Amino acid sequence: MSVFTDPDTVARYTEGPARLVPGLRDLHRMTALLLAEHAGEGAGILVLGAGGGQELDLFARYRADWRFVGVDPSAEMLALAREVTRDHAARIDWHEGYIDDAPTGPFEGATCLLTLHFLPREERLHTLTELRRRLKPGAPLIVAHHSVPEAGRALWLRRYADFAASNGVPPESARTAAAAIAERLPLLSPTEDEALLQEAGFTDVGLFYAGFTFRGWAATT
Repeated sequence: MSVFTDPDTVARYTEGPARLVPGLRDLHRMTALLLAEHAGEGAGILVLGAGGGQELDLFARYRADWRFVGVDPSAEMLALAREVTRDHAARIDWHEGYIDDAPTGPFEGATCLLTLHFLPREERLHTLTELRRRLKPGAPLIVAHHSVPEAGRALWLRRYADFAASNGVPPESARTAAAAIAERLPLLSPTEDEALLQEAGFTDVGLFYAGFTFRGWAATT
């Protein structure tokens, strides 16, 4: 069973990420600001990995004129997202699946937060390429996920665990989570992540966020 189909995990999701990701709400707010640099009135925004609904709720509150498409492979996480964003239901269309299941757009902007680190390199490149294909010329893509240099990776993962433990996660659980990231996630380095964005055809790739093992980039088509 995927962790994102486990009922207990889904029920706790609204609390969990904020304890693990430094400045999560600020990351969401910065993402909205970066989208707004290019996406104007009435823009359509594609949110890939929308399960849980936290960033989508903030985006919708930030811009009452934007419309959204939320895509996620977990029916359980989409149900949670619908509940979290219920005040904005008329402006959000939901799709269960992956990038290939998303509408073709074109969209005025897209986000993919805390998602790409689950994908192996080639699948990640495919996802980025398909995101670009769904965007209008000059539209922004904002991504953020685990991205850890190979040199010193163990140290950065220990810092990730220490942050989580300092933020209310039981220390043993924090260490277990860090070990699982090292063993199970197809982690790339920041240099590799930037290269993939460029290989997928994005330009103006720039780092805007860094929090221990997490990095975030803004790019345009």
